[in-house]
Formats: sequence, C-alpha cells, structure tokens
Amino acid sequence: MGIFRSGLAKTRQSFFGRIAQMLGNTEIDEETWDDIEAMLIQADLGVPTAQRVISDLKARVRKDGVTRADQLNTSLRETLRALLDFPPTPNISGRPLSIILIVGVNGSGKTTSIAKLANRLNNNGRRVMLAAGDTFRAAAIEQIQTWGSRIGVPVIANKPGSDPAAVVFDAASAARARNSDILIVDTAGRLHTNYNLMEELAKIKAISAKVIPDAPHEVWLVLDGTTGQNALQQAQKFREMVDVTGVIVTKLDSTAKGGMVFAIFNDLKLPVQYIGLGEGVTNLVSFDPDQFVASLFDEN
Repeated sequence: MGIFRSGLAKTRQSFFGRIAQMLGNTEIDEETWDDIEAMLIQADLGVPTAQRVISDLKARVRKDGVTRADQLNTSLRETLRALLDFPPTPNISGRPLSIILIVGVNGSGKTTSIAKLANRLNNNGRRVMLAAGDTFRAAAIEQIQTWGSRIGVPVIANKPGSDPAAVVFDAASAARARNSDILIVDTAGRLHTNYNLMEELAKIKAISAKVIPDAPHEVWLVLDGTTGQNALQQAQKFREMVDVTGVIVTKLDSTAKGGMVFAIFNDLKLPVQYIGLGEGVTNLVSFDPDQFVASLFDEN
C-alpha cells in the first residue's frame, strides 16, 4: 500500500484531497454536483467519464439516502472504485515461449517500462529476453541494451535502420533456441498517425506468429500518465493499428492528474496491467484498484 500512497501523493493533494475540503456541511444542491464534476475533469477523468461518475453518484446517493455534502466522500469513493477492475492474469504462461509486444509513442516511458517489466518477470523466475524492435532510433537500441546488461536480461538487436520484423524474427528464434519463457518486444513509437507504423506493427505481429503460434500473446500499450487526455487519443489510434490487450500507465508519481486511469477503463474498456510510480527499476507495480482509489483519498 505504501508505494501507492507515496506514488499518488501529487494527485491526492491537488485534486481528490481537495474534494473532502470542498464538501462542506451543507445540503447537496446543483452547485455541489457542478463543483464535483469540474474537479473530476480537472483531475483528467475527461468529460464522458466525469459525467458517468456524476450520474452513478447521484443514483448511489438517492439509494443510500445521503442528503449532506460532507457525506458524499464515501459515496464518491465507492462510485469511482466501481469503474475499475483488477487486471486479468497476463496470458504469458502455459506454452514454451510467450511474446509480449509493447507499443506506445516515443517519450511515453516505453523502453524504461520494458526494462522494469523484464526485471519483475526475471525476479519471479521467468527466463526473459528482449528484442530491440525500435530500429528507427539508435538511442532506443542503446537504451534497451544498457537496461538489459543492468538487469541481466539478454537483448537481441541489429543496426539502426534495419528491418524491425527481421529483428523480431531473430529474437523469437533465439528465445526459442535458448528456452526463454518470455520475449518482450520493443516497437517504434513514431507519431500515432503514421501509416508506416501501422504497417510495421502488422508485419511484426505476422512475423512473431510465424515463429510462435498465436503470438503475440499480449499487446500492451504504454501511456504517459502526465499527458492525460492526449494519451487517450493515442490509445484510440493504437487500437486501430493493433489489438491492444492492456495498458501500462507511466509517470503517475509525477503528475497531479491520475484520473486518466478511470477514463482508460470507462472510455477505452481496457484493463490497466501495471502503473509506474517512480523511476527505480522496481517501481512498476501491478494495478490494484482498491489500493489505487484508497491512495487518492487517504492522507494517513
């Protein structure tokens, strides 16, 4: 619980913590609802999700017979929690080799998330290999190689500008030959409107399936928590390109707008698998909706 509370301190202090102060000892009126909705939108839930929360909250308040604004805090917590789910168990077991494709725009924290994920799986006894599939940026290849040596996970890479699908083919073949359990593939993160990126992701998917049946087994989208509603627009674009199965939200410790997590569930209907709550290699944590909501409200 500690990492959730400390990691979400900025969001709690700037928005959700203020809700309790705002809800004074008065009767609930239209202004109360307007104030809560405005604060939810400020916290990056976005308009559709904020409106759903208000609608659900009004229904809950009627059902529970709540009449005073200072009693709304508990109802709001319950309403927000009802939007979230625990993520499904990742589909990365029960076969000789599982492939996870990681997608997302440059700067979202994609490569760092891959390293954190690899470290986490490695520490759990899984044999992990990385594929440097973002061949368009020399820095991306170097970064993933540096991380690989730091956490003791092998990396398959090629020269900058080489065919990403060929790198993935080589990596999948090598992972199979070395009896790896999991291959995590980095992919190029050029602008989400780029048609070539769509073609490339399709090619990578097809190549990985040639080596390992049904691959990739998971496609996780990395979203920068500090970019809020922009991140949701990116997510919509990536879903048009590839069958995204889950989301990793990064940098939630450095933003006051953690409400985008609710929009991911409500607007995108996608599970959040992990959230990044710090820069350390161990600061990628499994998403826990109970701890997440509690940490947005609790100061203690």
